[in-house]
Amino acid sequence: MADCVDGVRDVLISVPSHGLRETLVAVQPLLTDDARVCWATKGFELHTGRLPHQVVAEVLGADRPVAVLSGPTFAAEVGAGLPTAMTVAANDETFARDLAVALSGDNFRAYTSDDMIGVEVGGAVKNVLAIGAGMSDGLGFGANTRIALINRGLVEMTRLGVALGARQETFMGLAGMGDLVLTCTDNLSRNRRMGLAIASGKTVEEAKQEIQQVVEGVMAAEAVMEVANELGIEMPICHQVYRILYEDASPREAVGMLMRRQLRSETEPAKESSA
Repeated sequence: MADCVDGVRDVLISVPSHGLRETLVAVQPLLTDDARVCWATKGFELHTGRLPHQVVAEVLGADRPVAVLSGPTFAAEVGAGLPTAMTVAANDETFARDLAVALSGDNFRAYTSDDMIGVEVGGAVKNVLAIGAGMSDGLGFGANTRIALINRGLVEMTRLGVALGARQETFMGLAGMGDLVLTCTDNLSRNRRMGLAIASGKTVEEAKQEIQQVVEGVMAAEAVMEVANELGIEMPICHQVYRILYEDASPREAVGMLMRRQLRSETEPAKESSA
């Protein structure tokens, strides 16, 4: 670790959400006073409900320039040099611009934002919804069901983000709708493959063994529901994904419960009592 950050001002951390705090603790004594830190971690911290920027502030202090990188970016395609766009959200405009310039090239384009909460909520919730999309497709429910899940999932994501202080328009961007559509519709997504495996009858543990990579959506489902319940935010799709993952609910039963929910206006504000 010391060799990695020796003489470096800008540090990029790319670890799963459950490893972020441990990594920050390890790197903290090695950082210079003017070091700037960014991360590509997606997800709430389990059992604390903290977003990555809140964990970073706890470990590194609140005065340091920090940023989050997020958006629809399958690593295999980025590595292959295929055209990709993503979002850099930072608490410092200069840092955001510096990162965007450093990362961008002929096949990679970075857009800047100052809505770190919105970008981080999008990155966390989309993984839960992608598991649901995989289950839907694995059960053969078709394109109509998939787009309904994605669209209403975007509503849930936005609802939670706005309650936490994000701007609604962020969820129409790359780190919101963009990342959600990508993760729900392409089999490069580990979370989507988790859903497909569960739909085929595999347990969560059997699916993990088959995928052989960290599936962020499994832990994210628990963390997202903890935060939603604390805030009284209605997230019926995420709730059903959680029930399937942690309470052995049947995917077909979960779909039935969603379809039989009380009818309402598409634009009606959510009420906790109608969950």
